[in-house]
Amino acid sequence: MKKKLLVILGGGESGIGAALLAKKNGLKIFLSDSGVILNKYKKILIKNKIPFEEKGHSKNIITKKAAKIIKSPGITRNNSFIEKINLLNIPVQSELEFGKSYLDQSSYIISITGSNGKTTVCSIIYKILKENKINVGIGGNIGRSFSREVIKKKKIMY
Repeated sequence: MKKKLLVILGGGESGIGAALLAKKNGLKIFLSDSGVILNKYKKILIKNKIPFEEKGHSKNIITKKAAKIIKSPGITRNNSFIEKINLLNIPVQSELEFGKSYLDQSSYIISITGSNGKTTVCSIIYKILKENKINVGIGGNIGRSFSREVIKKKKIMY
């Protein structure tokens, strides 16, 4: 049996964004969260007919059927389940990597790093580009999923 399932671990903003992008691209997906998924996100999953579970992972199903795992940023690399997935050689990608793979080749990504001021700098750059009528999106650690913004087909992302 060939593995064909894309498993998304984490049902917060980035997990939902990855699930929506995967659904738009016709992938077979399953979202799993070890905690409780917020109602606003459950409604999105149900509306889009995306299968999900909460309050625990069906580890046996995930490890046997997953062709790839998309890991939400809140799950650390040294999480015991992620370590098991790595031992099984199931590819693990971040939501940002996953979203980037669906960007148009003519798109640009502006990345802001550092300890302080990232949100402010992102917001200023976004405002300047928007005021200059550039088709721009903003996502990542600013409260919006990068993958969800990719769905909107923006030319510049940060």
